[in-house]
Amino acid sequence: MSATRWFRHLFAPSASARFPEAALARIGEAIAAGERLHDGEIVFAVEAGLPWAALVAGTAPRDRAHEVFARLRVWDTAANNGVLLYLLLADHAIELVADRGFGDRVGDGEWEAVCAAIEAGLAGGDPAQAVVDGIARLSALVAMHFPAASGGSGDELPDRPVLL
Repeated sequence: MSATRWFRHLFAPSASARFPEAALARIGEAIAAGERLHDGEIVFAVEAGLPWAALVAGTAPRDRAHEVFARLRVWDTAANNGVLLYLLLADHAIELVADRGFGDRVGDGEWEAVCAAIEAGLAGGDPAQAVVDGIARLSALVAMHFPAASGGSGDELPDRPVLL
């Protein structure tokens, strides 16, 4: 692993600096609003830098996103239709992890388009708005495959963003 990556992670500014309480509230509201359009579940988690053990192990952002997906139990929905939006600030990484209910329903290009839109928004300097806009795009995508009328079991996971 490069010394630059170590430095970025060890001295990463806190996630709460980029996402203060008001921003987290806006993001939570966007998740709740989006989930009224579909029966899926969206979880947003942000992490400034990797924990020491993960950094030493050379954990890739995608692998860490899968760990967070499991730890936050995003997989624990009746229709297997949870999606994690994960940001790892030190690596400038945006990861989407979708549960198996999406299977062949959503192509990689569709997920990548959501990530690209969030990345463009982050470059614009307003991280909360970038995430809110990304959640709106993600909600529209989930609604195409799990519309609100599909008989889901309601709000199964918290809408509150998670700071790791």
